[in-house]
Amino acid sequence: MLRWIRQQLGFDPPHQSDTRTVYIANRFPQHGHYIPQRFADNRIISSKYTIWNFIPKNLFEQFRRIANFYFLIIFLVQLMIDTPTSPVTSGLPLFFVITVTAIKQGYEDWLRHKADNEVNGAPVLVVRSGSLVQTRSKNIRVGDIVRVAKDETFPADLVLLSSDRAEGTCHITTASLDGETNLKTHFAVPETAVSQSVSRLETLQAVVECQQPEADLYRFVGRITVTHQGEEIVRPLGPENLLLRGARLKNTKEIFGVAVYTGMESKMALNYKCKSQKRSAVEKSMNTFLIIYLGILLFEAILSTILKYTWQAEAKWDEPFYNEKSEVERNSSKILKFISDFLAFLVLYNFIIPISLYVTVEMQKFLGSFFIGWDLDLYHEESDQRAQVNTSDLNEELGQVEYVFTDKTGTLTENEMQFRECSINGIKYQEINGKLVPEGMTEDTPDSSAPHLSREEELFLKAVSLCHTVQISYDQPDGLGDPFSHANGFTSQMEYYASSPDEKALLEATKRMGVTFTGISGENMEVKTFGKSEKYKLLHVLEFDPNRRRMSVILQNPSGERVLFTKGAESAVLPYAKSGEIEKTRVHVDEFALKGLRTLVVAYRLFSTEEYKEVARRLHEARTALQQREERLADTFSFIEKDLEVLGATGVEDKLQEKVQETIEALRLAGIKVWVLTGDKHETAVSVSLSCGHFHRTMNILELVQQKTDHECAEQLRRLSRRIREDHVIQHGLVVDGASLSLALREHEKLFMEVCKNCSAVLCCRMAPLQKAKVVRLLKTSPEKPITLAIGDGANDVSMIQEAHVGIGIMGKEGRQAVRNSDYAIARFRFLAKLLLVHGHFYYIRIATLVQYFFYKNVCFITPQFLYQFFCLFSQQTLYDSVYLTLYNICFTSLPILVYSLFEQLVHPHVLHNKPALYRDISRNAILSFKTFLYWTTLGFCHAFIFFFGSYILMGEDTSLMGNGQMFGNWTFGTLVFTVMVITVTLKLALETHFWTWMNHFVTWGSIAFYFIFSLFYGGIIWPFLHTQDMYFVFVQLLSSGSAWFAIVLIVVSCLFPDVVKKVFYRHLQPTSTQKSQMEEDKVSVGSECDSAESRDRGEDNCQLLAASPTPCHGAEPPSPSLLRSTRASAVWTPCAASRRAIVAVPGWPGWWGD
Repeated sequence: MLRWIRQQLGFDPPHQSDTRTVYIANRFPQHGHYIPQRFADNRIISSKYTIWNFIPKNLFEQFRRIANFYFLIIFLVQLMIDTPTSPVTSGLPLFFVITVTAIKQGYEDWLRHKADNEVNGAPVLVVRSGSLVQTRSKNIRVGDIVRVAKDETFPADLVLLSSDRAEGTCHITTASLDGETNLKTHFAVPETAVSQSVSRLETLQAVVECQQPEADLYRFVGRITVTHQGEEIVRPLGPENLLLRGARLKNTKEIFGVAVYTGMESKMALNYKCKSQKRSAVEKSMNTFLIIYLGILLFEAILSTILKYTWQAEAKWDEPFYNEKSEVERNSSKILKFISDFLAFLVLYNFIIPISLYVTVEMQKFLGSFFIGWDLDLYHEESDQRAQVNTSDLNEELGQVEYVFTDKTGTLTENEMQFRECSINGIKYQEINGKLVPEGMTEDTPDSSAPHLSREEELFLKAVSLCHTVQISYDQPDGLGDPFSHANGFTSQMEYYASSPDEKALLEATKRMGVTFTGISGENMEVKTFGKSEKYKLLHVLEFDPNRRRMSVILQNPSGERVLFTKGAESAVLPYAKSGEIEKTRVHVDEFALKGLRTLVVAYRLFSTEEYKEVARRLHEARTALQQREERLADTFSFIEKDLEVLGATGVEDKLQEKVQETIEALRLAGIKVWVLTGDKHETAVSVSLSCGHFHRTMNILELVQQKTDHECAEQLRRLSRRIREDHVIQHGLVVDGASLSLALREHEKLFMEVCKNCSAVLCCRMAPLQKAKVVRLLKTSPEKPITLAIGDGANDVSMIQEAHVGIGIMGKEGRQAVRNSDYAIARFRFLAKLLLVHGHFYYIRIATLVQYFFYKNVCFITPQFLYQFFCLFSQQTLYDSVYLTLYNICFTSLPILVYSLFEQLVHPHVLHNKPALYRDISRNAILSFKTFLYWTTLGFCHAFIFFFGSYILMGEDTSLMGNGQMFGNWTFGTLVFTVMVITVTLKLALETHFWTWMNHFVTWGSIAFYFIFSLFYGGIIWPFLHTQDMYFVFVQLLSSGSAWFAIVLIVVSCLFPDVVKKVFYRHLQPTSTQKSQMEEDKVSVGSECDSAESRDRGEDNCQLLAASPTPCHGAEPPSPSLLRSTRASAVWTPCAASRRAIVAVPGWPGWWGD
């Protein structure tokens, strides 16, 4: 326990060195004074609380929120001093909010505990004392040898020791880690691969030295020292030797591995990244308004305190005959009395700060987020994927986006590659009927003739077939036997699994052309050329990395020569080539790129015996280094991959996703600027931008590419800026490459931003992942502070997604990292239009109105209390009963605004989707501007004055308002004001409601009815547990007076009539685009009422009517069957899309997801 405390304080870090030493099977050295390193156990802990710390930790977190802390202080003040209201009035709402939030967070954490216990209690087999022992996953220790069977997940990060295959390989899939479903091959070192039984493993003497845990899934640096017959053999360990926790064993019967990272130190656990908290613009506005209202509260409290002492300056008011002071009161400190009075007024007016606003907003965001998942328009049938909401805190931010940053590959395109063209030895080729044909020629060779390839063509196709990391899956249960046995007669049953879609497309193309990669067994790769088999010994793989942008293999061909095959981006290969058709290949690559094809250049190099020995030595030294291994490997790879001879280049097409062009155009009409950030080369990116509508053919394309120096970059930026000012072209597009961008951001950031903002579309190519995030941050932190959205599908888009205000992941083919790190996830780019233009519009309208309505109704609530003090000598007498004070925000006015904030639609979803320009009406936080805030606040004060003085005028002259001649008293007056207020604020929301469902009617009229019923019961019965009951029979007396009823109706109408006049005036004389659309929609709906009535008379079910016949809304022709799914979705999206059009609402909540 003491050590744990020291670790938490940072005095005793758990790891004292940069490396860890793991003794396999925990056989520690018996000599010397060896002190074992201490490692974490194998428990996974994703929960936040324990049963012991839940209450204190949760309370601490909740009271860090300013409003909660404020109400806690008010509650404590009520307990400590004599205040006009009961502590219950502050304590009960605070308790309600704290309890609801604690239950929600506690339930979520209980689910995490439950999931943790399932994982930690899973049974595993461990080698101990010469036998296999079953234990629980949480009991695995670093150094234990673990057995994992086929289709099981790895319980810890294991270094592979052996498998059931003689060569010590196994296949795994990492879908749960990064979403990649392709099979990956992992290897055991030869010295441990022979230990395939428990008895052999028991005699194994080996030590693993590796780096301390880090989160990078694709990086592992270590070495294993095996003692064999007294001799120590050192082998390097890399990512290909490490089996990650969460990955699954495939096509292999069983493996044995030694645990090196356990529990929260495993790479999977280290990737449980807490994303930085994103706050929406609405939340920031809400906090600003709270501060303003806090200022109003303090002003009212200070003014009331000062006026009280001013009034009491006269002796007759300071100590009237009916309230003489005691000696203690006369001698008490005036300063303390002043502070006490100030605090009492603070308590009296504290309800102007709406504590229930926070819990209502949380409920609205949580419940409202389900609509995105339920929307069938966002459902992708082919992949069976619905939209996901990973955080509901940013729903309204979807309605405020000004810039969209999108990746290209897999986001705008399908990430489905098809081989189109290639260049071999300076000649362009096309594939026709599975044969390579030079450009300009037709395939005229008879099918019966023997196929033929020239030497250059065959070498090129073999290079493509051998330079890759593709795995092959056969129809074989356990993946046993020699994969080469499938070469004859069974090639049709094999399937390629590749981490890159490009590699798979290229191998399938070479197979069609007669050069087939048939598998890898041990150290041998086999290629069949028109049935003739050749085996190549695989010596080394130089893995792909984003810095080099190429990968290589070193092979020994059947004649014994050592050859290097390399493929990569043309900028990463051609500069290192010294022979071959370099210039012709470069021209062909540019031509491929102009067609929008993805390009790769292929080259090779032959090694002499001496050169290969030097290469092997350098590779061994670099791969066995524990320190700076990456830097040493990079230097070694650069030494190897030079003096290349170019063989040719490939062109692969990645087709655009459906409706990308329409989506980008809709975003542009909505006032949203689209930036494409991609790693592709300049020509390819420009071609795709033109084809997808990001760049128009009539657009003036400006370029900032291939800049070498700061001065050159600055000059080009100035030229572009002048050109934009001088050209009278409506739209400009800008193309920037990664190198030029780095120069521009270094010293010319302001000039670069000026050019970018004057361009309607920007394309950044050759971008590294961090550069993408820098561009997003640049726009995000500019003086205008625009709301940014980033969308991508791959791990290289994660930094951009996390940097933007809103991050959206595409459920594509490059893994799930983007989805896991995003705020929202959708299956296709085209869904972005509805997500922003419809859902974003609705969410923003709803929550903006919710926030302002809350402040309005609380001003209405507390201002009469302030005005009342002028009539009771600032004696701190409360106007309302304490029960009314407590229940006003909790019961009487809470449900109508919650239901409004879930279902309100100013315009039908189809109209919003078809008229993107309506999105501009809500941009730049228009509905939560200071002007609208001032309007709602002023309206609240005006209504409060009418409530108070309207009631006062009625009762102010001691008028007899009862049938028996009695007059109303203090509590009756307060109840009259409160009754008028509850009715008015509820009807005010009803006036704001445009989309009525049965639920809106139920909560609106039900809230008013509930208030009347509650008041009758509360005041009509003597409750034994109440020590005072000031309200007894008050409400009954009030309702028995005709004058009171007349006053209620007159005051409510006086409050709301000017508001109705204003709405009508503005709607007809100065309508917004949204209001124009509403009026057009209403005109259409009138004409459709007869059709709707006839449909009902025919007895058609209303749900089917909505699903199959939404046309009355628009007066269009009936939809074709192909459109039925999308129209059904809109009916599901809301409880009743037709209630605005006089169609009977869908009965019951289940209608939302009934499909």
